[in-house]
Amino acid sequence: MRIGLTVATLLAGLALAAVSYLALAAPLGNPVNEAYSNPRVPFAALLFVLGVALVFLSAVVYELLPEEGAR
Repeated sequence: MRIGLTVATLLAGLALAAVSYLALAAPLGNPVNEAYSNPRVPFAALLFVLGVALVFLSAVVYELLPEEGAR
């Protein structure tokens, strides 16, 4: 259970960060006007930061949950 929750938290963080960076942020390419510098979804940067925070919190989940069979 400990490893499963850790991997789930890690994958959720990676997925959220990747989707918010690649799909929700400002379009990639040569900016020709101001519209290219605005993100596609408001608060896309916040979602990216939350994804990175989830990646780091996966280590906290691993450390705080007890091992199976350890008493």
